Parts: sequence; C-alpha cells; structure tokens
Amino acid sequence: MLLARLFRAFIRKGAVTVIDPRGMWHICDSGVPGPRATIRVHDNATARRLILNPTLEAGEAYMDGTLTIESGTLYDFLDACTANLHHLFDLPLYSGFDRASRVLRGLAQINPVGRSKRNVAHHYDLSGRLYDLFLDTDRQYSCGYYADPDRSLEDAQRDKKRHIAAKLMLDRPGLRVLDIGCGWGGLGLYLAAECGAEVTGITLSEEQLKLARDRAQRAGLADRVRFELRDYRHQDGSFDRIVSVGMFEHVGAPQFPAFFAKVHDLLAEDGVALLHSIGRSDGPGMTNPWIRKYIFPGGYCPALSEVLPVVEKTGLFATDIEILRLHYAETLRAWRNRFAANRERAVALYDKRFARMWEFYLAGSELAFRNEGQMVFQLQMTRKIDALPMTRDYIYEWEHRGEKRTRQESAA
Repeated sequence: MLLARLFRAFIRKGAVTVIDPRGMWHICDSGVPGPRATIRVHDNATARRLILNPTLEAGEAYMDGTLTIESGTLYDFLDACTANLHHLFDLPLYSGFDRASRVLRGLAQINPVGRSKRNVAHHYDLSGRLYDLFLDTDRQYSCGYYADPDRSLEDAQRDKKRHIAAKLMLDRPGLRVLDIGCGWGGLGLYLAAECGAEVTGITLSEEQLKLARDRAQRAGLADRVRFELRDYRHQDGSFDRIVSVGMFEHVGAPQFPAFFAKVHDLLAEDGVALLHSIGRSDGPGMTNPWIRKYIFPGGYCPALSEVLPVVEKTGLFATDIEILRLHYAETLRAWRNRFAANRERAVALYDKRFARMWEFYLAGSELAFRNEGQMVFQLQMTRKIDALPMTRDYIYEWEHRGEKRTRQESAA
C-alpha cells in the first residue's frame, strides 16, 4: 500500500499503524520510542488524497470520517505526524511542493479591508456558545501566562493580562489605550478597571463587538471603555498606549509595513506599544493548508526575522522582546480538555463533522507548539529611546504588586 510506504518513509520516531480499506494492517514502526496510534483509512480515494496532499487531507479525512482512530487518540496520531513532519518534506515529492508553497504563500496573505473582515467573520462570528465550551470565563482567546504547568486556565489568563499591563507601564490613571483586535473585551475591561485607563477597543467581528459592549455596560465601565467595529487601517487619533493581542496573526506579511506605520502614527511621542502574537522560531514559513482553509483564512504566524526589519523602517524602537515557548501549548491543552468534556454540546450546536474539525484544530495547534517550533512573542515598542526605564524591574514590580493585591482580595 502506497500510503503505508509513505508513513514508513517519514516516521522516524514512534509508530503509526495503517488499516487499509481491505482491512489489512500495515505497521509503520520506527523502532524509536515515541507516540503510537492506529488509523483506519476507509476508502481508496481517501488513501490517494492523503498521498497527494497529506497536510491538507489528513484533517479533511478526519472531519469526514473517512480516516478514524482505531487505537490511541487523535492527539497521539498527530503527535507522531508532527514530530516527524520535517522528514516528510525531505522526501522528493513533498520537498518540491513545500518550495512552491513558500513561493506562493504571499498571495494567500493579501488581506485588504473587505477580505480581512470576511476572514475574521469566518472564525470569530461563530456561535458565542461554542467559545463558552472551552475558553475561560473572561473569554481570553490567546495564550495564557503559565508560571507553572499546573496553573488553572483562569489564573493563567489573569496573569497574562497582568503581564501585558506591566509591560505597558500604566503608571497613572487616564492614559489613552488603543486595543487593536479587542476580542470580547476582556483585556480592555481589565485595563480600565485595574489601571484606570481610557480604552478604545476595535474589532472586525460583529459578534465580539456586541458582547464586548454589553460587558462594558454591565461592568459600569462604558464611560471609560469604548468598543468599535473598525479596521486598524481606519483608526485615527493619538494614544498613550497601544496593545494588540492575538490579532497580528491575521494581518499577513504584505500588510506588515502598513500595520507598523499605523502603530507609529497613532502612538504618542512618549507612548508604549505592545504586540503579542504567535510566531515561528525556525524562520519564515507558510500556514498549514488545512488551518488556512478551515480555521484561519488569510492567517500567518511570522518569524521575528520578518517582523523586526519592518519595525526598524518605521522608526519604532524595539525596547523589549520576550519569547513564550510552551505557554500556548499549555493553554491549548486546557482548551482541548474542556472541549472534549463538552463535545456533545458542540455537536448539538453544529454537527459531528464540525466537532471533529474543532478537535483536529485544537490538538494540531497544541502540537505545533510542542513539535513544530511555534512560539509566542511579545514585542514592546516606543517612539522615543528613553520612554521606558533603563531596566525591566518596573515590569516585575508591577506584577508583584498586582499578585499581592489578588491574594489579599482572595483572602478577604
């Protein structure tokens, strides 16, 4: 069977056993300890598609039920595949495909205003009840900040907001903050309530906007937090602080110059900006075709080597860079477990195919951080070289004060 020969060629760690449409077993065991799983391919057409385009068709076949997991779990199967994926692209057929995809990758990332809004709606305008199945109570849809892997999801997301606020150096009330890609409003509400900031949050998701505005009203913060349906390219004004969390992945490399030029123009002369984004540690690459088709059309997680040269050309100073390596893996593990516990509710909201798609998305995304060099970077920027203190002590001091306050409130 050609598909089994493919697995034998690139699985160098762990094992994948393939049961073909005739019911025959093909054991593809590397002999090296690692993840193990058995899959069943239900028809020859699926086997052919998997050979021709495995990085797209594995997800589609799992969604359609023409590839099923017979032993182990979906996570085990994807663990074996992603741990060995670089060997797949060493094979002659796929190395050429990889090179061609890298050449053409920019076309999929051209995101004018109209396309950007459609791309956002594809993912973020799904039923809000879906996100309640796996996110924390504040609906933070980006990586938490894990002081240790045993941290609860709620604690990790609270600590993430505190870490970001510390880097923004919100040292006095009334600072004007722009939140680009504000999601359901959690960060903006935190900055207003905890730091006394005057926040403008912008999003392209109509569903997120509705909930964010409702939350501001219910929290009694509508006078200090305004949420708008607006593309970053159409924003005007001047802001003391600019923050963007989990939005830059939707910008696309062709738009990086416009994005950072806009940040520069909107940022006050002595202002501070913080960009929190998924990135890649192994240099420029391309978006997984299944993720691009089904989850984040137009999306791309860049390498810092693609970001920093653009920042330099805008006249912004990169004043601090932090790499969060496995924080998103731990966040995604928590989301994956919560979704699994609520899977039947997801099926009721949509259908079984959608639930399988979301399982594949969460498991594959987690493993991209564990096996494929994905990471999160936090890039702090200013217009003036002396806009921030000489050392990072102010960050840790702010966080320690916030943590102490949280402990006191919990004990009260």
